[in-house]
Amino acid sequence: MASTFLSLHYHLVFSTKERRPFIRPDRRSRLHDYLGGTVNGLGGISQQVGGVADHVHLLIGLKATHCLAAFMRELKKASSAWARTDFEPEFAWQDGYAAFTVSASVRERVLDYIRRQEEHHAHREFASELKELLEKHGVAYDPRYLL
Repeated sequence: MASTFLSLHYHLVFSTKERRPFIRPDRRSRLHDYLGGTVNGLGGISQQVGGVADHVHLLIGLKATHCLAAFMRELKKASSAWARTDFEPEFAWQDGYAAFTVSASVRERVLDYIRRQEEHHAHREFASELKELLEKHGVAYDPRYLL
């Protein structure tokens, strides 16, 4: 596929089950590193991982052969198993996730947004952030199912 050129970047957002604050500050960077390593291990490209106690944001690149749903299933399965073993026996991710495509023209803005999650969430809760992202990207949603 030498003649195939792609720029498939995704901003992924998902929360801990019931938005429980499992991701403590002293363990956060290890989980983020693990998520990034798992993305790379699954053949993706981890560009940035960030988040706070109850959710994470990732900017990743995928290949044309990746199926997003299968990729997410494996990413969440591997990272939750690792987190349960490594630091929190009750750790689990929520069932769903949000995924937004990111064009090259806004990639740096998304990277910065993910880097600044702790600062951002000092003033804002996750549900309102997610609602704004969904609306900004024109995603229809049922408020009962906000992550």
